[in-house]
Amino acid sequence: MRIYLSRHSATTGNLKKQYIGSTDEPLAPEGILLARQAAVNMPKVGICYVSPMLRCRETAEILFPNAEKRLVPDMKETDFGDFERKTYEEIKDDPAYQKWLDERGAPPNGESWQHFYDRCTAAFLRIFGEAKGEGLDEIAFAVHGGVIMAVMAAFARPQKEFYEYLLPNCGCYSVDADGDGLLTVADRIVPEGQE
Repeated sequence: MRIYLSRHSATTGNLKKQYIGSTDEPLAPEGILLARQAAVNMPKVGICYVSPMLRCRETAEILFPNAEKRLVPDMKETDFGDFERKTYEEIKDDPAYQKWLDERGAPPNGESWQHFYDRCTAAFLRIFGEAKGEGLDEIAFAVHGGVIMAVMAAFARPQKEFYEYLLPNCGCYSVDADGDGLLTVADRIVPEGQE
C-alpha cells in the first residue's frame, strides 16, 4: 500500500517559530499559498485521514480536494502545556524545558512524550488495518509534524531517530507499507524553498 504522510501547511504560530500543539489556529495566508504550491505534487487519493485541528483540515482540502476526509482525533499534535505558543528563544533557559528535551517526559501541564507517541502509532496501525481490510491501494494523511515523526520513527525501515524525520510545513513522505505496516520511504516531497 502506498501512503502519503503530509504535514499541515504554515500557521501564524509556525511562522513565528512557536510551539503550536493544542492551539487550534488556521493556516496563515502564506500557508494557504504554500499548500496550493504543494498540491501540484500530490496524488489523487480516495481517502485522506486528517487530524481534527483546523490547520490540518484546511491543508487536506487544498492538497487532497476530492478525497473523502476521515477525522482521526488520536492524530492531534502533542499538547505542549506551558510551552504552548512559546519560541525556543523564550524558553531555552527554563530548566523544565531542558528536562523535557533531555528526558522526553511531559512539559509542565502538557502531554507526555510517551503518551503522544503511543496514541499516534496505535492510531496509525488501526487505520492501516482498516485500509488494508477495505482493499485500498493508497491513502493519505494530513496531520502534524510530530505525528509523522512518531509514525516514521516507529515503522520506517531502516530505523532512524524521531527528529531525523522532521518535515517542513507541507512536506510529505511517500512510503510503501508492507503487510505488517512497516514502511519504506519511496520519496520525500518538499515544496520549493522549504528545505
